[in-house]
Amino acid sequence: MKSTKERREYGVILFHTNSAALRAEKTLLKHGLAIKMIPTPREFSSDCGVSLRFEWGEEARVRRLLESARVEIGSLHRML
Repeated sequence: MKSTKERREYGVILFHTNSAALRAEKTLLKHGLAIKMIPTPREFSSDCGVSLRFEWGEEARVRRLLESARVEIGSLHRML
């Protein structure tokens, strides 16, 4: 039996510090993006134990908003 739910693709943002993760969360929520703070996935290296998950279709907007807010990110990855 096939699921009727559409499979969503997500991206994950890694940070060097917890404070950067919190600033990014505040910035993206303020602009109405659907994000979720998650533990950093094991397959990615990070200085910080938390990451932000977002819908991959919003990648360009996420990058633009964080850049304009001067939030430093470690890296941004597509989750498979």
